[in-house]
Amino acid sequence: MTSLNSPLNRARVRAPEFPPGTWLNTAPAREPSATPPSLSLKQLRGRIVLLDFWTFCCGNCLHVIDELRELEAAFPEELVIIGVHSPKFEHEKSDAAVEAATERYEVRHPVFNDPELHLWRQYAIRAWPTLVLIDPNGYIVAQAAGEGQVSALQAMIGQLVATHDADGSLRRGDNPYVEPPAVPGTFRFPAKVVRQGDRLWVADAGHHQLVATALDGVSELARIGTSARGRGPDQFDEPNGIAILPPPIAARVGFDLVVADTGSHTLRGVDSVRQRIVRTIDLATALAEARTVTGKVPAVLSPWDVLWWPARNELAIAAAGVHLLLSWNPDTDAVTILAGTTVEGLKDGPALDSWLAQPSGLAVDATDPEGPLWFVDSETSALRCLTPALTVHTVIGEGLFDFGLVDGPAESARLQHPLGVAVLPDRSIAVADTYNGAVRRFDPTTGTVQTLATGLAEPSGVVEVDGELVVVESTAHRLTRPLTSGALTEATQSTMRTQRPVTELRAGAVLLRVPFRPAPGRKLDDRFGPSTRLTVSASPPELLAGGGGDSTELVRTIVLSATAGATGVLQVTAQAASCDDGHAVEHPACYLARQDWGIPVQLDEDGATELELPLLG
Repeated sequence: MTSLNSPLNRARVRAPEFPPGTWLNTAPAREPSATPPSLSLKQLRGRIVLLDFWTFCCGNCLHVIDELRELEAAFPEELVIIGVHSPKFEHEKSDAAVEAATERYEVRHPVFNDPELHLWRQYAIRAWPTLVLIDPNGYIVAQAAGEGQVSALQAMIGQLVATHDADGSLRRGDNPYVEPPAVPGTFRFPAKVVRQGDRLWVADAGHHQLVATALDGVSELARIGTSARGRGPDQFDEPNGIAILPPPIAARVGFDLVVADTGSHTLRGVDSVRQRIVRTIDLATALAEARTVTGKVPAVLSPWDVLWWPARNELAIAAAGVHLLLSWNPDTDAVTILAGTTVEGLKDGPALDSWLAQPSGLAVDATDPEGPLWFVDSETSALRCLTPALTVHTVIGEGLFDFGLVDGPAESARLQHPLGVAVLPDRSIAVADTYNGAVRRFDPTTGTVQTLATGLAEPSGVVEVDGELVVVESTAHRLTRPLTSGALTEATQSTMRTQRPVTELRAGAVLLRVPFRPAPGRKLDDRFGPSTRLTVSASPPELLAGGGGDSTELVRTIVLSATAGATGVLQVTAQAASCDDGHAVEHPACYLARQDWGIPVQLDEDGATELELPLLG
């Protein structure tokens, strides 16, 4: 990253204009005769514009949406934030799906749906999430990938406000965002469901509450938490998973339910009898000293599900935001890493060397106390398991960019971003195949997959109740029993691959650069060691013949090989620590910028010999 007054910024580049397309959050939603008004950079001239390239499957993108709330509050009249929805999965292309996601995650700015990735290509974006800052004259000022960048952008925006206020080119005005109407009903984007005796507990993520119903899934019995998101003693922040503790454990710790409170990155202990939150476990604090091959574990863990795992006598946690499986020991109160390295991908083997990709649903076989932990990895569209001996195995799934709806042998079966999983009484595995709108079944005995039901609205959780499967239909805001007829569904089979542009590189030596310079008023923070870190690997591993592993420099020569074929995925993780210049402020604060890139690569004799991935540049 260069300073705003550097020669690079004087060679300015005009920001590409929006193509025709669908806009959301610019008019009241669900008006049958209304077409939301479109926006253009030309009409926003005089305002500072920040483009957020995101997709709603991406946990890191959701973290950034939360970070942007601070910017929206700091510059309500000078800044216009526009979400550019750039889908990874087929399901994410539809306007209706994007509209539901903007409501679910309380996106408070206009959103442009770009299903064919036109702007992704025009702005040369390589990763979700990426932020692009545009000045009041319509020129690109900065590009920032990953999380932890908003505070740096805030410093840049402050400088832009001062500069363009002084020369008269800044135009203040109202934000073009229009808030959609609230969704009425018992639930709002429910996530997961568990059974406790004669009731069901539902994580009502959109209402930021925990709701108990009768076994019919309709009759409300109790509601815990206010309707406002937060971290207070009676608040949740996008709760997703729920675990029921064994009675002896519950008696010792003083609560019987554990909630994965995704937005606050905590676990919340709930006393279901008193209907109160009685304990908060801050996962970031608990893992403050933990390290993986990529360094310190980021603080935004986004726990998506929790489950008591009898085989290890501890609580398993699907930390989707950092691609890890964690455990909480109620006797020692320790939180430790069970599986993963924070690298996003699909790699089996010893758990602490494996790659996971947003683990989002957990299940165990209640009849097999020594059995494995089943989990779904949403970003690799995979069903996987973790053995009590801590080895990871993949049953269904190919990688970050392959998905679909295919039945048959598990090795060739396909899912699309599954979020829920359950073990059925016959010991088969039911999967809430979320983006296919389906419930799928894996039979471990035959090693085959079949489709049980389709036509569901983003199913995200499943539980068996007295011989019937109860499914959470998240975007329909309800619980349903789609299998009452007992007949299997003949699903339309299809294989798909992410349409993200492939990067063409030449086999042999490639210069990899990750530009980063601190924001105005900051410096690299090397008080406790090197301030930057770069980790490079590949899938398949044979793609990377040299230059893999860790280093503290953000420039490196890597060597690519076509030994295993001409295609693959280059995995790059970069982070940089900076802090306020101590000469400028009395109490300097510190910041960590981090991004994981999964770059689809095509080896070609005419391909590039340099690859630049701006972290902040």
